Order: sequence, then C-alpha cells, then structure tokens
Amino acid sequence: MRGWKVLLPLLVLTAIVLAACGQQAAPPPQTGQEAAPAASPTAPQTAQSRLDIVLARGRLICGVNGGLPGFSYVEPDGRYSGLDADFCRAIAAALFDDPNAVEFRNLTAAERFAAVQNGEVDVLIRNTTWTVSRDTSVGMEFAPTIFYDGQGMMVRKDSGITRLEDFQGKSVCVQTGTTTELNLADWMRRLNVAYEPVVYDSIDATYEAYAAERCDGVTSDRSQLMARRTVLPNPDEHVILDVVMSKEPLTPAVAQGDARWFDVVKWVVFATMEAEELGVSSRNIGQMLASDDPQIKRFLGREGDLGTGLGLTNDFVARIIRHVGNYGEIYDRNLGPDTPFKLDRGPNDLWTRGGLIYSPPFR
Repeated sequence: MRGWKVLLPLLVLTAIVLAACGQQAAPPPQTGQEAAPAASPTAPQTAQSRLDIVLARGRLICGVNGGLPGFSYVEPDGRYSGLDADFCRAIAAALFDDPNAVEFRNLTAAERFAAVQNGEVDVLIRNTTWTVSRDTSVGMEFAPTIFYDGQGMMVRKDSGITRLEDFQGKSVCVQTGTTTELNLADWMRRLNVAYEPVVYDSIDATYEAYAAERCDGVTSDRSQLMARRTVLPNPDEHVILDVVMSKEPLTPAVAQGDARWFDVVKWVVFATMEAEELGVSSRNIGQMLASDDPQIKRFLGREGDLGTGLGLTNDFVARIIRHVGNYGEIYDRNLGPDTPFKLDRGPNDLWTRGGLIYSPPFR
C-alpha cells in the first residue's frame, strides 16, 4: 500500500501533462469552419496517363533512329520509312484512325532513354534491345519484341579478316551507349583479343568513320549492318562475318508506371501479329469485317468491348490493319524479298511456321 501512495501523485501528474499536450496538438476548428479530414497515408496517387495526353494532343510523338534504312529512315522527300516507323504509324492508326498523326523524333542512342523518361517522346521504337538492366534501372517498360536480331561484324572484303580472332591489334568502330559496345568487349575478352574500340555517339558518325577506313571493322546488329551496307559507296566491297555475338530482341519501350499507356502500345503490337496468324490483311480487311467467325468478329471489334477495355474504340484493330497492315505485311514492305535487304523471316516468322512471333489471345 505504501508503494501505491508514492506512485499515485506521479501518475496523476503524468496524466495532466499528457492531456495538456493532446489539447495543443489538436486545437478545435475556428467558428464557421469544419475540421479538415485526416489524410490517409495509403491513399493512391492518381496521375494522368500518357494515353490521355496523346489523345488530347491529337498526335503521337515517336522516338526513332531516323538514319537506319529498313527500320526508320528519312527518305529524300522527308517521309519516314521502315519497320520501326510503321509501328509508330500503327499506334497512331489505333488512336486516331490516321497513320500520319505521328511526329517522328530522331534520337541518338545516348538520348533515347532520357527522352522517354522526361516525356519528350510518348514511345520509343528505335532498334532498342530489351535487357534486364533497361527493364529495371533505366525506367523502361518493354512491349512485345518486333524484331529478333543478333550482333555481327562487317569488314572490307580485302581486309583479310574472316573471324573475330583476326582483330588482334586492329580497331573496331562501335556506337557508344549501346549493348553493342558491351557485347563486343565481352567477346574480345573471352577470346583474349587485344583490339582498339573506336567509339562514336551517333550511328552516322560510326559508319562514316568505317567508310573512311578509320577502323578495320564495324559492329552492330546484323540487320543494321545489312541496311547500312546498302548505302555505303561500294556495297559489294564489304562483307558481314559469319558470327553472331548476342541476342538482340529489338523492342518498343515506354516509361514505367503507366499501365494504361503500356497496355495500348503492347496490344497494338500484338494486334499486327494476331492479324497475320488469322489471315487478316490490308487487302482483305473489308471481306473479313463481314465474316461470321466469332473470333474474327471479336478481333475486329464487331463484337465485345476489347477496345473499350484499353481506352480505345472497339474497331482499333481494324484501323491498324486497314492503314498499316499485319506484321507480315509490315515486315515484307520494309525488309522482305522485294526490298534491297531481302531478309528472310527466320525467327521473325510466326510461331506456327517455326518463328518467335506469337500473340496472346484477343478475348
């Protein structure tokens, strides 16, 4: 009992102090005002989607290379040609029913990721390789791969170089800020080849240096080497070595953290692939729109609400195919047998024909 007599005054004093502190921390509202509701620490932060920004602007801003024939290249009349450019048009067609509602923005390898992050471009479709570090530390979200490639090496026919080991003491032109530069270093280190990298910031400078014989070879994606060889002064004087140094899945990218916009870009790409698999093309789109096949009707927006779920019109796929075509049409128009590149489909063929082009179901 004696202990309680000692502790009781202390407990009373503590209660008085705490009550006073509580009154200071929460003063009553002034007359005529309501107390502001407490902010929830877990309340979600809503931000405007890039989809809303693009739709309000009325055009797509697409980051491209601009100097790579077959992928994105500025023709003499100012028009952009190439596989990458056509996928920019496919997105514009889905959004606006107008494949020309695109502003192309030429970006170097060093500029491209910052341009996506700061909102200078809405989407990057610039022969960019999907890697784990770019998917995690650079703030990119990668859509489906639109071209499967691998790194190669081009040399002059009279150089005497037939394999990578022949670069001992020789030089290689390479664009900086690319996976190409890193892959080259890995391979030469593995082969114990002492070589000199000659690096440039832009694709044009890289190939100009090679053409001027400031290096013994030039390395990049094999498709790029084939494309750039066609515009060298004497294309037949150059050969691409029979070596593949890497896997290069070339993939469109958007900024992380915007699921609505990412879904649009992703399913536009898939739409071109699914269309080829279903036999829907720009040549027969009118006929296919009259089909009674439930899968075709759903795919082209005559049934269901797949487009609405993406924030698009239900006929967004029909818009893409009508204006730009399916994946096979896009590929053949820019890289196929009737082009200077004459690239076989290979891994870029449909999965039903042994390739890697595959779309999840549209349902």
